[in-house]
Amino acid sequence: MIDAMDKAAGLSPDDALFAARRFRPEFVQGAEECRLSVLQPANDQGLAPNLRAALARRMAALNADPVLMAEYDVQLAQLGPTEQLLALARGEADLEEPLATIAKHVDLITLTPKKAEGSHIVLLAQAGLNNPQIVALSELIAFVNFQTRVATGLRLMRSA
Repeated sequence: MIDAMDKAAGLSPDDALFAARRFRPEFVQGAEECRLSVLQPANDQGLAPNLRAALARRMAALNADPVLMAEYDVQLAQLGPTEQLLALARGEADLEEPLATIAKHVDLITLTPKKAEGSHIVLLAQAGLNNPQIVALSELIAFVNFQTRVATGLRLMRSA
């Protein structure tokens, strides 16, 4: 079965790299379960799936990953995004709160994680996010950035 990582990397079942990923099925399954848990959780903690998809699309763009950008565009379109969420997904900064603060945080962690400080979490709380929402946002940021790096690595391996 082709998972999201295979799709992002352009792998098919007849590729040697596809088969190599299956040497560690727990990693393949774990990555897919993680993807679902951050993008479509049973309890979204008040961070709706369309917000999550918009943020994922934004991070894919920050990571210059056109394949994942297109995938998240499709997902977002299916979730009925508002104009603000479309602007968020496109990387715009002139957003209503709490989206403006969330966008700044996502951009910071995606582009310059070494600059992150505890005060940035305080800003999220001041924008109205509660602790479970901040944790859920952090999980989403971690996963999408992981996904872009793994997909890029797999594409490079495939092209070698």
